[in-house]
Amino acid sequence: MATQMSLNPHVVEKDYVLGWMLAGIASHPILRETWVFKGGTCLKKCYFETYRFSEDLDFTLTDPDQINEEFLKTAFAEIGAWIYDQTGIEVPAAEQKFDIYKNPRGTISCEGKIKYRGPVSPRDMPGIKLDLTADERLVLPPVRVPVFHPYTDTPEQGIDVLSYAYEEVFGEKIRALGERTRPRDLYDVVNLFRNDDARPSPSVLLDVLGQKCEFKGINVPTLADLEPHRQELMGLWSSMLKHQLPVLPPYESFWDELPNFFGWINGGATPAIPVAYANDGSETVLRARNLRLPVSGTAQAMVEIIRFGAANRLLVELDYQGSTRRIEPYSLRRTSDGHIILHALREGSGEHRSYRLDRMQGARVTNQTFVPKYEIELTPKGPVSVAQSPARATSSAFRAQPVTRARAAPRKKASSSYFAKPTHTYQCPMCSKKFKRDKYDPKLNSHKNQWGQPCSGRTGFLVS
Repeated sequence: MATQMSLNPHVVEKDYVLGWMLAGIASHPILRETWVFKGGTCLKKCYFETYRFSEDLDFTLTDPDQINEEFLKTAFAEIGAWIYDQTGIEVPAAEQKFDIYKNPRGTISCEGKIKYRGPVSPRDMPGIKLDLTADERLVLPPVRVPVFHPYTDTPEQGIDVLSYAYEEVFGEKIRALGERTRPRDLYDVVNLFRNDDARPSPSVLLDVLGQKCEFKGINVPTLADLEPHRQELMGLWSSMLKHQLPVLPPYESFWDELPNFFGWINGGATPAIPVAYANDGSETVLRARNLRLPVSGTAQAMVEIIRFGAANRLLVELDYQGSTRRIEPYSLRRTSDGHIILHALREGSGEHRSYRLDRMQGARVTNQTFVPKYEIELTPKGPVSVAQSPARATSSAFRAQPVTRARAAPRKKASSSYFAKPTHTYQCPMCSKKFKRDKYDPKLNSHKNQWGQPCSGRTGFLVS
């Protein structure tokens, strides 16, 4: 996948591990209902599959008592054991750190570091950063949404998490752009604004933004507020974004969109959406959020590359039947005879062409922008609105024993005995005797073999 998407394999590995980390949190009997997912990774994993790759997991916790080092170590030891059992990804409990600190509002937050050993980094220990707060203002009710996990080991029942509503994620990104002015916030705000069919009501978005800024004690950002940071943003554009994208779009194409964005959110004209390319009713437009087609993995990867180019208004180089051409991608459709075709315009001539997916031989995003002449139907359609779903049964690993909360008189911090301890089995390589452990520890006690003689085995291997 890294090769097909022109990304560093470690970036894709982290995306893979992030998916399973979300699955572990969503399968946890307590965190599932109290951790609300937010931020840029939420946009990538829950709302727009063709988004920039990300590295962190940000959550708002509805139970402040869970921002507690002992509680978090216990919970993530459980989650790490569950992920290892499901995938073989190692998430050692000894390599997890949780720094509790006072945020600017005087309440506690947490920055966690969860290290892992995955298929691309068998010797290294990359890390996932957790940003946990419990005093954020939730303006809109959270929604339960499916998680994109475009890998062959997706759980049969899927993965879903409790998430900020789309309008709230959007509002948070605008607030962050005004407060910290980082390249990824500029990229996110403009990308969300450009997504015509998922664009929320500006009055609703402005109301959410106003409440978010009021809570943080800052003014609602304006274009004039960002202008002094223009050169700084440009200087950091490549170093902070390039590794998260197949191709880095030109900075100017995003900065130059801000006047339109601020005009729209403050009551100006809604940007006109070009009409879609003609459809006589014989073609079905394919633009699902999680677009999985009955094609090979290579063809599916080409579709994602084309969708990324369209979302970022970038020309795509398409290898097709022995030649290469640059195109503006617009719409992926299924014809009445079952073929999947891409409608596009040729660069330069502007001539319409349609390309069958089964005849495509390769696709690459360029850094050359284009102004859409038709509606781009390669991004998800409509605002995301997912109703709350009943609590899903948790994994058998988590429901092996009843989950009970300590009933001691008023507690000031979370108990460390919320969950049953996991059991790990190590086997002696010399005599095959098995040892039970409640943590990852391969050291074996002194023991005798089946003939009653002292065994020389001192280190076991994990069997369950």
